[in-house]
Amino acid sequence: MSKSINSTPNFALCTSCIVLFACLLMLNACGGLATNTSTKGLAKIYCEESFRNILDQEVEVFEYSYPDASIMVNYAGDNACIDSLMHRAADLVITTRDITPEQHEILAKQGRAHRSRAIAVDAVAIIVNNANDIEELSEDDLREIFDGRAKRWGDVFPTKLKRDSISVVLDGSGTGVMNFVKERYVPQGGKFAANVYAQRSTEDVFRAVQTRKNAIGFVGVSWINASLDSNATTIEQRVSSLINDDAPSAIDFTNRIKVMPLRGDSSVVARKPYQAYIFNGEYPLTRKVYAIDASAGGTLDHGFYSFLTGVVGQKIILQTGIVPAAEPVRLVEAVK
Repeated sequence: MSKSINSTPNFALCTSCIVLFACLLMLNACGGLATNTSTKGLAKIYCEESFRNILDQEVEVFEYSYPDASIMVNYAGDNACIDSLMHRAADLVITTRDITPEQHEILAKQGRAHRSRAIAVDAVAIIVNNANDIEELSEDDLREIFDGRAKRWGDVFPTKLKRDSISVVLDGSGTGVMNFVKERYVPQGGKFAANVYAQRSTEDVFRAVQTRKNAIGFVGVSWINASLDSNATTIEQRVSSLINDDAPSAIDFTNRIKVMPLRGDSSVVARKPYQAYIFNGEYPLTRKVYAIDASAGGTLDHGFYSFLTGVVGQKIILQTGIVPAAEPVRLVEAVK
């Protein structure tokens, strides 16, 4: 009798296990169980707005190479990117400033192993309307524009726009570009002049400069790359170029706007933000771009971080008009 009582639940348990196993197989076959590896699954990351054109290229090549991978990118300012990392909204962020020692401490207390690496040396380009006849600016000119001493273009140079007020357009509050120019050209604790306006995006900065002859804008240098502007190459051509190690062609700037040469404080020559001048430091408005990863090894976030910092990811950066941080650089002559 006791044998009969003990055998019944064992049979029921085995039956339940078989049913559960069958259900798991069916869920997996239907995509009900998400599988996340370094080349498969879904990753949600944050990226600084001014780096959008470059990261779009990185994501496109990565997803083309690994069809089971999907990278969802939220483009925001530096501050929002770092906040998303600190508050566990993302495990991988791309920013134009590294995390601080205090932020390292926060991640460590959260038990999140993390790593940070510079992936590129970027530049901030100065753009003006094509009707602007000024040929170059100096860093002193920018200081006077940002603090309000230069209110009209005639305060900078005897130009045909001399009576036009200067309208400065940036890509929004808390962005990498806005933080960069404020730290560089506004005294500590000071404020921008009243003629400095925040737009919603980099594309809005472009539109403002294109339509207003008195405007001056500041954008990440990849946004002025003519080849990215025209989308002249297909994904297949770009991947082939990366695999065959083709040298990048000379990069020219879009004709939608005029790119303003800038003379640094210690220079007698004004330069445009061509790769060669970013690389050798002759163009003064350069900054590093960081990939900060707090994901676990073997996840898609970590796989994409490895891609960005690896050979192919660095070659993509070289071909978009800025300088990769890790890979050897082969630069071509700047387009005159």
